[in-house]
Amino acid sequence: MKIIRTEKLTFRYDAEDKGEPILKSLDLEIEEGTFVAVLGHNGSGKSTLAKHMNGILLPSGGKVWIDGMDTAEEDRLLDIRRTVGMVFQNPDNQIVANVVEDDVAFGPENMGVPSPEIRIRVDEALKDVGMYEYRTHAPHLLSGGQKQRVAIAGIVAMRPRCIVLDEPTAMLDPSGRRDVLETVHRLNREHGITVLLITHHMDECIGADRLIVMSDGQIIADGTPREVFPRVEMLRGSGLDVPATVGLMFELRKAGFDLPLDALSVEECAEALYRVFA
Repeated sequence: MKIIRTEKLTFRYDAEDKGEPILKSLDLEIEEGTFVAVLGHNGSGKSTLAKHMNGILLPSGGKVWIDGMDTAEEDRLLDIRRTVGMVFQNPDNQIVANVVEDDVAFGPENMGVPSPEIRIRVDEALKDVGMYEYRTHAPHLLSGGQKQRVAIAGIVAMRPRCIVLDEPTAMLDPSGRRDVLETVHRLNREHGITVLLITHHMDECIGADRLIVMSDGQIIADGTPREVFPRVEMLRGSGLDVPATVGLMFELRKAGFDLPLDALSVEECAEALYRVFA
């Protein structure tokens, strides 16, 4: 089932601007329950695309449907935002309360969820992101990665079928990045939540079911990470790089060694190198 669909999606921030649009006639379908990474350099249009997924932005041209609902229909906006939750770069912009569990309860309260059900949702969401033991803590005392997991819990408590994360690890250290990525992968794997991860970090895309590469407001590659990352010259020509494992294999292949370009993980890379050089 297609939970997200765009048809000739075009967007300009200024309706009077006659220059090149930010998004250029994008056709895209996202299957429910999948983990999709959208990769692109700054200015590629990937964050602008993300903001169309729950009606923060509306198309200048074309259409966006969320579970069959047209985002341009104002009376469907609440249902659209119940279906797709957004997590942004800076968790401080999403945290609104002085206690973690109160912050996670904020969304369900505004949806009119009964208090006993809110209690259940808050506890379950905090357990899902590994932050239950911090439920009575002050958010401003948490690390960046912990804050981002609280922000994700606040979205999970609203029970969306899809979560769009717009560069959620951009402000985090490696440990925080790892914790947040593990969290969203677990939500996808264990709860079937559709995940759309917007990123410019190559390594964050390796575990995705699907990788979409954007450049200059257009989709230039779409497939599994194993299908997309071996296209090293195309990616580098678009101002992107590839995971270190693929880059190493690419250089060794140029030197004449028979090595695969789809060995994405460190373990797969080491195994391939062992087979050739042992």
